[in-house]
Amino acid sequence: MKKQSSFSSQGQRADIGDLVVYRILPNRYADAVGPFVFLDHIAPTLQTRVNQEGTGAHPHRGIATLTYILDGEDEHFDSAGNYAKVHSGGVQWMSAGNGIIHDETLNYDSRTDSKTIHAFQFWINLPSKIKAEKPTYLAVEGHNVPFKTLPDGSGWIKVIVGAFDGLASDIPNYTEQFLYHVHLEPGASFITDFADALEVAAYLPALPAAINDQHFTAGDFIEFDRKAGSLQVANGNPEALDVLLFGGASYPEPIVAEGPFVMNFKPEIADAYKDFYNGDYGTIDYQKQRSKV
Repeated sequence: MKKQSSFSSQGQRADIGDLVVYRILPNRYADAVGPFVFLDHIAPTLQTRVNQEGTGAHPHRGIATLTYILDGEDEHFDSAGNYAKVHSGGVQWMSAGNGIIHDETLNYDSRTDSKTIHAFQFWINLPSKIKAEKPTYLAVEGHNVPFKTLPDGSGWIKVIVGAFDGLASDIPNYTEQFLYHVHLEPGASFITDFADALEVAAYLPALPAAINDQHFTAGDFIEFDRKAGSLQVANGNPEALDVLLFGGASYPEPIVAEGPFVMNFKPEIADAYKDFYNGDYGTIDYQKQRSKV
């Protein structure tokens, strides 16, 4: 049985400096898909100058941040002393746990001739017991992201989070969750099944597609019903299509989100701000962290 779409929506502009950003999730219809509570699409942009400032140091608590870099290089700093620079195709993942300050700077990939930057940032809600733990961090370069060519040269799939057909991501799973990047050649299609009760969404960053025989346009975010069933994505374009499929098990605990914090109860939000302003999240030593590399 094919899954049915529940709704579709387009993102809202939420630019950061020179970056063209579309806020995809949350939206007017959905606050979360499985554990995913936030998605920003940093649209493809030709970078004319190197960005020195990044997002600026800012706090998080109660979530994991995940930046998937299609094109560019992303430099990460945080107050737990973690530092890495990840290039095109790679992933930056950080569990904020009980509080951390981080800063990311996205620039064009110095290892290639391309000056294009293109990325996605997700926030993944953590179970309450993980919200109380110390922050952790993982950098995954593109060649270490699980990858499989689809049959008959029809395209490929990358498993950013979760597992698919023998592939398993190194990103920790605290609940059932998945994030796939599917790339389809012109005229090709891809089909996969999802279990009952899973929350499932698709995002079309650049081109239209037919999903379960229904036409969707470029920029559409689509959420589907929670019954067991299949999704078939068909590429009717004269060029290759990219689609993100993501979701997972419903989050079983209360959710209260405010600013950079996602907790379970309102007083915990107040505590998150209090601890931040008290300096409990630490500081970033940019010079020391860079010198370790």
